[in-house]
Amino acid sequence: MGMYHNRPHVEDIRAMKKRGEKISMLYVSTHDEAAAAAAAGIHMLSIEGKVFDAEMREAAGDCFVQVGLPYGGWGRFEGRPLATAEDYLRAAFHFSGLGGDCFYCAASYDIQKVLCDNHVAVVGHIGLIPSYITWTGWRAVGKTADEAMKLWSHARRMEEIGVFGAELEVVPDRVAKYLTENTSLIMLGMGAGRYADAQYLFTEDVCGYGVNHKPRHGKVYRDLGPELTRIQQLRIAAFKDFRADVDNGGYPAAEHTVPIKDDEFDAFLKAAGE
Repeated sequence: MGMYHNRPHVEDIRAMKKRGEKISMLYVSTHDEAAAAAAAGIHMLSIEGKVFDAEMREAAGDCFVQVGLPYGGWGRFEGRPLATAEDYLRAAFHFSGLGGDCFYCAASYDIQKVLCDNHVAVVGHIGLIPSYITWTGWRAVGKTADEAMKLWSHARRMEEIGVFGAELEVVPDRVAKYLTENTSLIMLGMGAGRYADAQYLFTEDVCGYGVNHKPRHGKVYRDLGPELTRIQQLRIAAFKDFRADVDNGGYPAAEHTVPIKDDEFDAFLKAAGE
């Protein structure tokens, strides 16, 4: 994947923020989802490193792709968890070579700074951070003046380091508006109200086939759940029929089999027996 391409760069996303243009963003995890997002003109995609490869980049078309660097014990890169700044840098360079445009990193400020110092476009996380959930519980963050100040300090610190953007998850809309308007960070809002730079949802919520907790900010645009259940039932039925066909000798039949002429086979048997 060359660095010269026609899809958006960091400066283009920053220009969209300056112009006040709305940015659409989806979390995708399959080639089909990425290709559908590209065909629909979605601006940004979030893709976990464990499923990001050259084929996924191709499927994503002209979408600006954020690659999620596995955090701590939640993932592996080259067979081990990411622990040091060097680990994160190696992973970021690897995914950059595959065509990643920016990189989600929820690690410490010092690790984020090493990435930024090496000109990697880093996306941090503000508010409800799933990988830190034991410290907050599953709830909105920033509903008190004290908590809102912590979010503001966090945003300012990342801005000083050189972080490009931040996932802004489940925070009050007016706090999100203040952070969005008063920092250069591209605020990727997930349950952060209308004022964030981007509106970011998971494909499973948009398409109605999520089996996990349905977030308050989720919105189903097409309910694919029943259709996917029907397809799974058809898949199971096909597999059962295949198993039965193998068991009773119905498969393979003559039309699935490569023939050999009698004289050629006789010659083979003769040669093999010598």
